[in-house]
Amino acid sequence: MKIAKFYALLQILYIFPVAFAQLRVGFYSQSCPNAEIIVENLVRERFSVDPSITAALTRMHFHDCFVQGCDASLLIDPTTTRPSEKNAGPNGSVRGFELIDEIKRVLEAQCPSTVSCSDIVTLATRDSVFLGGGPSYVVPTGRRDGFVSNPAEAEGILPGPGLPVSAMLAFFGNKGMDVFDAVALLGAHTVGIGSCGNFVDRLTNFQGTGQPDPTMDPGLAGRLRDTCSAGGSQVAALDQSTPFAPFSFDNLFFTQIRERKGILLLDHLLATHPSTSDVVFQYAVNNELFNRQFAIAMVKMGTVDVLTGLAGEIRSNCRAFN
Repeated sequence: MKIAKFYALLQILYIFPVAFAQLRVGFYSQSCPNAEIIVENLVRERFSVDPSITAALTRMHFHDCFVQGCDASLLIDPTTTRPSEKNAGPNGSVRGFELIDEIKRVLEAQCPSTVSCSDIVTLATRDSVFLGGGPSYVVPTGRRDGFVSNPAEAEGILPGPGLPVSAMLAFFGNKGMDVFDAVALLGAHTVGIGSCGNFVDRLTNFQGTGQPDPTMDPGLAGRLRDTCSAGGSQVAALDQSTPFAPFSFDNLFFTQIRERKGILLLDHLLATHPSTSDVVFQYAVNNELFNRQFAIAMVKMGTVDVLTGLAGEIRSNCRAFN
C-alpha cells in the first residue's frame, strides 16, 4: 500500500513539480512527529459517529483551495467590522469547522505554533476520504496560513451547480488541472448532499418551461419532487445508487449519471458533454482508475497557490489571524 501511495505521488511530482518546491511528505516528522497520527485519530473518531464528515471536509478543502489558494482563509470567523469568506453565499453550508478546531487544540497542546491550519484541513480531508472507502494516499505538507479572508473573492470564483461544462473545465484549467482531475474531483459527489434549492428547477420548471427536465430519469425526478415538497430545508444524496450506504466513496456515481440520474445539472451534463463523457465512462467501469486519479487530483488541488517558507503564518487559532 505504501509503495502504491508513493508511486502515485511520484506521478504527481513529475506532472506538477513547481508546486512541490517547498512542500514535502513528512514535513512535521521532526517538529511534531505525531501530527498526522493525531489528525487521523480525531477524524476517525468523528467519522464513527458522523460518516458525512467526508463530504463536509472535502467540500471545505475545495472551497478553501480555489479561493486565494490552500491557506485556511475559509476558516476565519467574521467580526462585526470585518467579514470573511464564511459570509460568502457559496460557503454558507460548509461545515466541519469544529473538527478542525478540535484537531488544532490537541496539536497546539503538543506542538505549539507548529502545524498550520491549512495542513490540518488537507490531512483531515485525506483521512476522511480513506475512511469513507476512498483511496489512501500521501500528501506533502508545509503549507502556511494566509492573512486575507475576503467574501468577495469567494462570491466571484466558486462555481455553482448549474455551471456549463466548458466553464467548469476552464475553472480547473486556470489552476493547472486537466479534464481527468476535474471529473475525478466532481466524483466526490459520490458522498455529497445537495439542498433542494440547487436542483428543484429540474424537477418542476426546467429553464422556464414549466415542465421537469426531460433528460432526467423520470423515476428519480418523482422521488426528488416528493423529497423537496416536504417543506423546510430538504436535502438529497447526490449519489442515490447506494441508498443504504449514502456516504460510501466509490465510482457508482459515474454509473448513475450515465443513466440520467445525475441530480445537479452539472453532474448530469458531465455524462453527455463531448469533453467529459469518455472520462466519465472510464471512471464508471474502473473504480481503481477513479481512485488513483482522485488521489492525484486531490494532491494537485492541495498545492494550489500555497504559502510556504516565511510567507503567511502558523495560526494558534484557526478561526482568527494571530
